[in-house]
Amino acid sequence: MKYISTRGQTKPMDFSDVLLMGLAPDGGLMLPEHYPHIDRTVLDEWRTLSYPKLAMAIMQRFATDIPAADLQDIIERTYTTEVFGNAEITPVRKLENDIHILGLSNGPTLAFKDVAMQFLGNAFEYVLKKKEARITIIGATSGDTGSAAEYALRGKDNIEVFMLSPHGKMSEFQRAQMYSLTDDNIHNIAIDGMFDDCQDIVKALQQDAEFKAAYNLGTVNSINWGRILAQIVYYFKAYFAVTSSNDEQVSFSIPSGNFGNICAGHIAREMGLPIGRLIVATNENDVLNDFFNKGAYQPRPTDQTHITSSPSMDISKASNFERFVYLLLDKDSARVHELFEGVKSGQGFDLSDLMEAVNSRYGFAAGKSTHTDRLQTIKALYEQHGELVDPHTADGIKVAKELQQDGEIIICAETALPVKFAETIIEAIGPMDIARPAHTEGLEDLPQHVVILDNKAELVAEQIRQYVKANPA
Repeated sequence: MKYISTRGQTKPMDFSDVLLMGLAPDGGLMLPEHYPHIDRTVLDEWRTLSYPKLAMAIMQRFATDIPAADLQDIIERTYTTEVFGNAEITPVRKLENDIHILGLSNGPTLAFKDVAMQFLGNAFEYVLKKKEARITIIGATSGDTGSAAEYALRGKDNIEVFMLSPHGKMSEFQRAQMYSLTDDNIHNIAIDGMFDDCQDIVKALQQDAEFKAAYNLGTVNSINWGRILAQIVYYFKAYFAVTSSNDEQVSFSIPSGNFGNICAGHIAREMGLPIGRLIVATNENDVLNDFFNKGAYQPRPTDQTHITSSPSMDISKASNFERFVYLLLDKDSARVHELFEGVKSGQGFDLSDLMEAVNSRYGFAAGKSTHTDRLQTIKALYEQHGELVDPHTADGIKVAKELQQDGEIIICAETALPVKFAETIIEAIGPMDIARPAHTEGLEDLPQHVVILDNKAELVAEQIRQYVKANPA
């Protein structure tokens, strides 16, 4: 399996190389030349597999340059009961009226990002050792990616991590998870701005070819193909959990800001998983909702991005959206380059003439949830079912219930455990003790270590220079 760029100007590459690189040299996103087709016979064979065995069956079709025994070792060390607290790794629980919740928050940082990031950490270490290389990870987080990446990469050989977050825009728990780490290879940087500013800095440094080469820059944001690959697995696992036959269809409702998680679902569907609809659930930052309902994509500047009670979705430029648009435009790399270079400078684009394909060929729908909506959803679920969910998951459930069609089975992807957003839970329900894993007790009381910088890429570059020795010119 070879990988190409959405911009069409990068030579085909192996999985191991793509894993380490982040953005393609031409500024695009890497993706496979084709998606493997999984027929009903193979689905039958996969239905009863354990999570690690299913992950192996899927990943070996994409990571073809890693020997099977080595890939299996990486997977088996990643997906364990010890790490995820459950042998199923991503268990599904029924809520009501054909609505289910896909439990993705059992990892060390209590968020869905752990499922992919734990794999990425082990895969990085393996590939770097094989190549006798090192990597400088630069990432941006709106809350959960940062802690998941840092917990997956802390103490790893040949890896330095510089994680950018919007200063003062995350929950107290999220800040404590990241800033309390004391590992020498972890560096937290709070940017005076929004998540999109952090993301823009990451992209700017990734696109500086000289700087990228000098410091071996890579990324763990969802633009990294390794993360998308790891997320594909739980769509198959969830489908098998709620169906008894591969003749059935299910839909998924995914809280989405950066389009990474739902992009993995889209790829699972392209591979042949019987997914009816992929429902994009947004918060007040509803750029994706506008596109999937109207065909117009118009990213907002920082000063028009809302600060909400589902902060991991406070994003107005969906980085992974380019992978979908590439397919929507029949792999027209020149057009993709034109459109997303425009996005880089603040322009939007209109593809309303392709909405029939968006809805029928690719099976997308979208809805929006507000602060009032998520408070009402959290309260109702707790009172009616004793089910406590975080604000982002509440957004996904609200939109799922709003858009559910007769007889449609919908699986809602969980974002995080409620304790990560205690302030919003208490606002919705009232004072209460929110359950938290033992390893997080007293987290918010630990000393925190972070550098606060103005919104300038050069200031972040200088931080990297302080800690990482440049390669010889």
